[in-house]
Amino acid sequence: MRFDLYKDVKSFYQDTYDVLMRHEAQNMILLGNIIIGNAGTDKSGWRNPANWLMTTVSDNTGVKLTALMTPPHNLTLHATDNLIDDKALDCLVNGIANSGFVISGIMADKPLAERFAQIYAGTKFSIHKNQRIYELLKVNPEIPPVPLRLAQESDMAFLPYWLEGFNNDCFNKPLSVQREPESYLYEIGRKRLYVLEDNSTPVSIAKIGREIQSVCGIGHVYTPPYFRNKGYATTCVAAISRLALERGFTKCVLYTDLANPVSNSIYQKIGYTPIRDSLEIKFNYEK
Repeated sequence: MRFDLYKDVKSFYQDTYDVLMRHEAQNMILLGNIIIGNAGTDKSGWRNPANWLMTTVSDNTGVKLTALMTPPHNLTLHATDNLIDDKALDCLVNGIANSGFVISGIMADKPLAERFAQIYAGTKFSIHKNQRIYELLKVNPEIPPVPLRLAQESDMAFLPYWLEGFNNDCFNKPLSVQREPESYLYEIGRKRLYVLEDNSTPVSIAKIGREIQSVCGIGHVYTPPYFRNKGYATTCVAAISRLALERGFTKCVLYTDLANPVSNSIYQKIGYTPIRDSLEIKFNYEK
């Protein structure tokens, strides 16, 4: 087995893109990140490849493992064709140990994440989040289409609070709105964040995220507490999924937290079907 540590994101992209595309929907996050890095047009925040950990493990048949970390986020990992090889994982763990990077957590297909954690940390890890990856080919026709509008700068009166509410709900981040508007204006400026209105009142948001060849991600689904249990999230996700399919994508993909049965039920009602389970694992170095 050979461990390769990349400094050039274009070389990393060239060596891994086709391998990851064999399971495009499953690898949406990995693919989306290497596409961002290869394009090189957006280096804001975590998007600067100069700070990334980019590695592969290969043998004479080709790439066996692809690993990418975009600090401060977790390591994302894929075993080619979902075939787990302990020799390849041993090689990866040893290579990372000598790279100078510290891995605080990992997100990967469930059995791969568990096996990597066992080899990398022994028992010093904990499961942070059980996730399920869903894909959609067609929106349930029983859900009537409704219009959405792009988020705009005038939405700054409420949008920062909603985006931070999403981060609090999904990632347990402190519910605190930043005084500097740049990160919120960035989301508006990308023109992928959509607002659902009811009688001209904003009630829910969702975003078209990473766009690959035939797959796009749906994320940042949020309805503020006052408007919940009224069907707005279902309507909003159905509408944004229709919009993505109308643009030519053959699949929409999203992640759910299995600890939230409501959201899982909503997405299945819309027409999303599960394809893989994913784990987010944190490493407990202090123990």
